[in-house]
Amino acid sequence: MWDDVCWLNNGEIDLLKFDWQFWARDQQLPPPDDWTTWLLMGGRGSGKTRAGAEWVRSLVEEGVTPIALVGETMTEAISIMVKGESGLMRVHPPDERPQLRGNLLTWANGVEATVLSGSEPDRFRGPQFAAAWCDEVAKWPDGEAAWDMLQFGLRLGHRPRQLATTTPRPTKLIKRLLRDHRTVVTRMVTDANKLNLAPTFLDAVVARYRGTVLGRQELDGELIEDLPGALWRRSMFQLFGGGEMGRIVVAVDPPVTGTERSDACGIVVAGRLGEGAVVLEDATLRQAAPLDWARRAVRAFHAHSADAIVVEVNQGGDLVRSVLAQVDPAVPVRTVRATRGKWLRAEPVAALYARGLVQHAAGLVALEDEMCAFGADGRSGGHSPDRVDALVWALTELVLDERRPRIRGL
Repeated sequence: MWDDVCWLNNGEIDLLKFDWQFWARDQQLPPPDDWTTWLLMGGRGSGKTRAGAEWVRSLVEEGVTPIALVGETMTEAISIMVKGESGLMRVHPPDERPQLRGNLLTWANGVEATVLSGSEPDRFRGPQFAAAWCDEVAKWPDGEAAWDMLQFGLRLGHRPRQLATTTPRPTKLIKRLLRDHRTVVTRMVTDANKLNLAPTFLDAVVARYRGTVLGRQELDGELIEDLPGALWRRSMFQLFGGGEMGRIVVAVDPPVTGTERSDACGIVVAGRLGEGAVVLEDATLRQAAPLDWARRAVRAFHAHSADAIVVEVNQGGDLVRSVLAQVDPAVPVRTVRATRGKWLRAEPVAALYARGLVQHAAGLVALEDEMCAFGADGRSGGHSPDRVDALVWALTELVLDERRPRIRGL
């Protein structure tokens, strides 16, 4: 393909520059199926705005008019959707660009588009449209009201359609669109567009937040939700920023057996940090025979230069201690026994998070998901919360059972 490009003349190169079908990724092109709403959810810099502007450009070429262009505010709509780096002015060849007068764009073929603010739902009363491009709908302050008003005006032409581009957030409007059978959903990640992003952005932002809750939402375009009534919420998780740690422990919640149907073996590493703690690693192992999880726990102990392995013995008793001794008899082992239910044991640990005393290393996705799905029935998503159990033992040992922080080696 690129060999052919090298033989193009200047005029052909100019045409190719604006050939969206040539440059677009599959996720940036409209879905082929019958749909009323195309919901394009993606990370920052994933190419959502370019996809939206190019879709509007295709409507203009078809003569679809009038079109609504809706941003969170009027200022953002004009600065991003119209004049932005990937906005409507940039995706058209210079001689085909629309004219902007106030909040109205007009093209040479007679197509018109009105710029509107999603923050002012009442402004949608009266105007009629044949299509709409709505940007960052998850940020609209009164999203459902604005969306509903737009639907009343989307009534011209033989097939009114709308595209919603957004970084996902679990708002009522986003959830409603996802449930609607007339909605087609496309998801995009930031990394897929890395060739068009500044290296400094990839190094400074993407690398720092990859694997965090914020990164999963803002870079991977995931819709991150909290369970109503859960002990933990996503907003409680703080990224570890460094600092001198005290004691480090590896907490283990062993399964009853090591068969395919047994629970996972929760293994979590944490260290004391000031008045609180930092969770360093989730080394949980699934379908683990006793020697398998013991080896994993001992490896984590040495990798983090930990001070002890804290292990629950409700299910295995002395067998748990002996299996660890088979792997490394020199490792200090502290046994703990559960005398209360999982929810009651977890409540004081969740309170530490609420006070901002616990930080997380990057990449603890599975642990954080299990924490936010942990319910009052002591289950997480219908399963045993093995990662949460190990976390609770680790932070109980480091923070709740200590009267003062102890510096390692003293």
